[in-house]
Amino acid sequence: MSKSGQPLAVIDVNAAGCCAPLAESRIPSEAAGTLAQAFKALGDPIRLQLMSMIASAPGGEICVCDLTPAFEISGPTISHHLKVLKESGLVTAERRASWVYYRARPALLRQLSALLDVDD
Repeated sequence: MSKSGQPLAVIDVNAAGCCAPLAESRIPSEAAGTLAQAFKALGDPIRLQLMSMIASAPGGEICVCDLTPAFEISGPTISHHLKVLKESGLVTAERRASWVYYRARPALLRQLSALLDVDD
């Protein structure tokens, strides 16, 4: 999350030098802040599992009601982890009646992937 309390924006993948692999060029400072926040969010095992469930959900979205039972932790703890994923820009959330549905933001996932891409 940015200091203003707003979710971090996804960097323009078409911008010059935005997402070149680490082994090819230095990452620009504005991109580093956003991408580091996303990596930090994924650094927790529960959040990494949640992100995997969201990104692989049929139809591209999943209800919190399907995420919570998959873990042996409390609902409020799941909500906290989902909030961190949302604030880091990795997912979006949409409330429908009493449930919230989550979707991955593929552009940011592609940026993270591109950054770590290295040739053998």
